Amino acid sequence: MRKLLASLALGLAAFGVFGVSYAQDTAASAPVAASAVAEAPSAAEAASAPAAEASAASEAAPAAAPVPNKGDTTWMMVSTLLVILMTIPGLALFYGGLVRSKNMLSVLMQVMVTFSLIVVLWFVYGYSLAFTEGNAFIGGLDRLLMKGVWDNVAGTFANGATFSKGVVIPEIVFAAFQATFAGITCALIVGAFAERAKFSAVLLFMALWFTFSYAPIAHMVWFWMGPDAYTGADVVDAMNGKAGLIWQWGALDFAGGTVVHINAAVAGLVGAYMIGKRIGYGKEAFTPHSLTLTMVGSALLWVGWFGFNAGSALEANGFAALAFINTFAATAAAVLGWILGEALIKGKASMLGAASGAVAGLVAITPAAGNVGIGGALIIGVLAGLICLWGVTGLKKILGADDSLDVFGVHGVGGILGALLTGVFNSPNLGGPSAVGDWVTATTITPADYSIVSQVIVQAKAVGLTIVWSAVVSLIAYKIVDLVIGLRVPEEEEREGLDLTAHGETAYHK
Repeated sequence: MRKLLASLALGLAAFGVFGVSYAQDTAASAPVAASAVAEAPSAAEAASAPAAEASAASEAAPAAAPVPNKGDTTWMMVSTLLVILMTIPGLALFYGGLVRSKNMLSVLMQVMVTFSLIVVLWFVYGYSLAFTEGNAFIGGLDRLLMKGVWDNVAGTFANGATFSKGVVIPEIVFAAFQATFAGITCALIVGAFAERAKFSAVLLFMALWFTFSYAPIAHMVWFWMGPDAYTGADVVDAMNGKAGLIWQWGALDFAGGTVVHINAAVAGLVGAYMIGKRIGYGKEAFTPHSLTLTMVGSALLWVGWFGFNAGSALEANGFAALAFINTFAATAAAVLGWILGEALIKGKASMLGAASGAVAGLVAITPAAGNVGIGGALIIGVLAGLICLWGVTGLKKILGADDSLDVFGVHGVGGILGALLTGVFNSPNLGGPSAVGDWVTATTITPADYSIVSQVIVQAKAVGLTIVWSAVVSLIAYKIVDLVIGLRVPEEEEREGLDLTAHGETAYHK
């Protein structure tokens, strides 16, 4: 534990050189883009009309500050609960059912404790690094220990921007919502090296990777100054210059195709290479011990994902509804796409295939959820089912890594596919809502001016940067953990199973 705390302290010191400011919003572009929040910019305060009794020369008084809508606030709290549901128990059961019975509890522990660790780190410093003004790569420390999100003496709460001018939600609610994103992203990585990693090594790696990969990528993709900061053409360049690098490029990521899925998948793949293959891999059958639990887990993921995607609209509005229906449609289409591919290749459709197809569809629609039309969502879903099936079969053989639960094949391949197709189906010419081209007037790019090629290139740049960043950070973090703790359990412990050797428990009693 002392080593873990020392590593975190070093991480904070390293990032402390970046400037500080107050917490701001995220976005990928348009009110159809990513998740975001910020304190309502003071520059957005409008001047009110002169009082009737004053002379014509009287000065205008500032308008009242925006007040959060109770419906928006309620929806965001419900969405936060849904994301917790999709992690614990959703992801935990999905992963747990896929491993051998002797490692069931170890996977449940790794998911639950990783999620808990990251939530704590998020409120200590992660939120500040991701969602306050700093530079194009990382935020500052103005929200360290959540300083300033509320005044306990006055009983007032800081507000955060949404994607609509003059509309805010309590910043404390946004911070909690985004904490669940950070937690599930790190928990996803567990599946790549399941059944062979030391529990302490997993936790130390997660702390390092969260600090140096998740927080910077979240800042680069989602941090911007909020719509109310764009008060006129004269401030546009200055406001854009304060946003995260990938947001400045104009990349669209509604709910985390890059930040969550590609980021985690690359970290998992690097871990699978560095930790090595399970004993007996390629020689013994590694049969899932409970596809029943895997199906239950995938169903909980599907339900929870509505909060993940639709909540990223930050308001209970039409774009939340669009993200909701697209999450519904794409996932169902992906289930059909996957089992169709299985039937054509193997002659049979499997329960594991249906569950995996659902997750593939959820992954692929994540960056596109509020950024595409319903037709685009259906196409993305079908393609995700088919292409992710190849990802866990053909691509997995090419890569040669023992990615235990196919984290890269589903989350990496699905995340890349969804991120690229977002640039295609966001086009208003293909039924998409387009993206905001002018935040001063909040007007979207017209069908005549929308370029699919240009947007896909921007999307590809965001994908490429995420892959490289996560890979480099992961490689260094795994190496540090290996030197300090060691990554892998001894052979005899792996053979006996991690439930008993790491936790002194068994999932099932005979």
